[in-house]
Amino acid sequence: MELLRLYDFLPSGNGYKIRLLLTQLGMPFERVELNILKGETRTPEFLSKNPNGKIPIIEIEPGKYLAESNAILVYLSEGTEFLPYDRFLRAQVLQWLCFEQYSHEPFIATSRFWISILGKTEEYSEAIKQKREPGYAALSLMEKHLTSHTFFVGERYTIADIALFAYTHVANEGGFDLTEFPAIQAWIERVKAQPRYISITQA
Repeated sequence: MELLRLYDFLPSGNGYKIRLLLTQLGMPFERVELNILKGETRTPEFLSKNPNGKIPIIEIEPGKYLAESNAILVYLSEGTEFLPYDRFLRAQVLQWLCFEQYSHEPFIATSRFWISILGKTEEYSEAIKQKREPGYAALSLMEKHLTSHTFFVGERYTIADIALFAYTHVANEGGFDLTEFPAIQAWIERVKAQPRYISITQA
């Protein structure tokens, strides 16, 4: 295989994390679009690559696959400026990656999926309401941290920022208002100012 292959769904923040990092690393890759709304990740062919039936996954070499967006971020950033060498700083990056998956993504990303991707705000209205409080709790924790930090770990841009940026900067698409979070808004602009930045809609 000449290029690393990314199996992706363009609107996905989890897929965007990988696209953004690969682009900022200057690493060429082939992107394979799979429409999760049409069940394209539930086919026998895809399930043979990722039995969990989710994107993103990367094909590192023929038949060698890695799933889970934050695991992929760690793999790709190993030995680069995006993942600190210092043990404690590395552990802090992992701490934020875990926070993103457990305390952030289930509320902010899921709300966005129901509202802006499925377009089923009314159908999921009660569930969306239940996501509000924990979603805002996650944003408040981020706001408090960013009030005294430029980036999330070591005062430098890392995969911790990429992971949290992916769904935070489009939180409004899930009904979350960021106007009361000035530190988050300033951090979003710092991320967008990074070299080789691409938007979530860029393939």
